[in-house]
Amino acid sequence: MFPWPLLMVLCLTLGRAPFLPEPHLVEKLRLLAAGELLRPLDIFDLALHAAPWILLGVKAVLAWHIG
Repeated sequence: MFPWPLLMVLCLTLGRAPFLPEPHLVEKLRLLAAGELLRPLDIFDLALHAAPWILLGVKAVLAWHIG
């Protein structure tokens, strides 16, 4: 599994890039909520920018559950 510092750096950089005008993750989640996330490139972009956050969440749940 990835170390905590690496996941945090990935979340703060790739997970939030580009910083202006709004992160891709926010944009793609809005498209998903509106049912407009149709292009394969947009789906890949969502997966790419969400991956660090998902990994961080999985690691946190496992750390809390296992102890």
